[in-house]
Amino acid sequence: MRRSVWRFLFMSTEIRNRLLISLGLLIIYRLAAHVPVPGVDRQAISSIFDQATGGSTIFNLLDLLSGGTVSNFSVLAMGVYPYITAQIILQLVTPIIPSLQQRMQDDPREGRKWMEKWTYFLAIPMAALQSIGQIRLFQQFVTTGDILQSPLGFNLATLTMIVTMTAGTMFAIWLGELISEHGIKNQGLSLIIFAGIVSRIPINLQSLLADEATRVQLLIFMIFIMVATIFAIVYVQEGRRHVPVMYPGRRVGNRMSMPVKGTLPLMVNMAGMIPIIFAQSILTFPAVVAQFFISSTNETIRQIAIWLQTNFGGVGNMYWILYFVMVVAFTFFYTDILFAQQNYGENLKRSGAQIPGVTKGAPTQRYLTRVLRRITLTGAFFLGLVAVMPFVVGLIYPIAGQQSGLLLVSSAGLLIVVGVIRDTYRSIEAELKLRGYDSAVLVR
Repeated sequence: MRRSVWRFLFMSTEIRNRLLISLGLLIIYRLAAHVPVPGVDRQAISSIFDQATGGSTIFNLLDLLSGGTVSNFSVLAMGVYPYITAQIILQLVTPIIPSLQQRMQDDPREGRKWMEKWTYFLAIPMAALQSIGQIRLFQQFVTTGDILQSPLGFNLATLTMIVTMTAGTMFAIWLGELISEHGIKNQGLSLIIFAGIVSRIPINLQSLLADEATRVQLLIFMIFIMVATIFAIVYVQEGRRHVPVMYPGRRVGNRMSMPVKGTLPLMVNMAGMIPIIFAQSILTFPAVVAQFFISSTNETIRQIAIWLQTNFGGVGNMYWILYFVMVVAFTFFYTDILFAQQNYGENLKRSGAQIPGVTKGAPTQRYLTRVLRRITLTGAFFLGLVAVMPFVVGLIYPIAGQQSGLLLVSSAGLLIVVGVIRDTYRSIEAELKLRGYDSAVLVR
């Protein structure tokens, strides 16, 4: 019988303190999430989420990442999303600019430090721009409230809202960094997003159980969907293709040891949740822009706006088909970028390792890229299925399909939750083993 790692959690004083610090910082984050932006009519804003439009769809995505703070329009309404956006932009720009790519290859450690520093710098203007975008969208949908009624001009009231929302985002990022530094290592931002998603489950369950006639059937069906989704997520996320690698032998005295056989694990889904965020943000953009032309006096423009809102607003069949295709395409695109940055071919060549039958250097990188693309096909279709889960469930069981909030947690949200739990467990287990608490010790 193997002793579980959780039996040792509170035996190490340092780990116990890290867990308590992480919990305390998450509580502070959730308390701050209820502080509203000054001068906002929250009741009018909450009515937006009852609409089936492109604006409500992108608001629901941001609401997921921020843990329900967008629906309250709190000071943390953007959560850590601008930081994630800045991180993605830098990852996409690095392969395009040769000097940046060379910096990352010459000294990966310094390159990561440079990337982290500029991610913080870029997150500030991204937060300011996104706050302006959210205010403009709310102005388009909300017709009550003094500030939201007036056009967006940089008067004192509007400037106060922008500064407050930007400061709230940086505060959330700071809390995440504190968790990574003083709490659970390297899990701060992930735990911030995780806490937001989990905090919404009671509200979604309440809406699910509101209808007495169907709540038992819906509850059973949702439990089945959640268990099946969790199983699929764990199975796919843990999937690896182990490529055989021969490492050179080492000289011990006057002897040379034999070459060592090893493997290079390639993940089935290296992109994680990013393709879903990409696809939904870009796909709903036409519907959001169309809202500004829906009341145009030009009949042609108005009809185009209506068509865009109908097909890209998150309610039509065309939206879900395009959503699936874009998630699959972005998965391949983002995986290729990440894998190219890691440059396994050159790294294996420097260490003297070689894949049997493959030339070192660039040919090795091309071979690994081909292998990765083949296994990424499974991960890409899995992410696409996760993305369109509400639509698929709606086709199978129309009553359950109306519970989009709970389905969001059951599919895309669960992808984040399961990933964070898995990474947090591994981080804690590594810390325990580092301090001598080995979970593999046999007690019988």
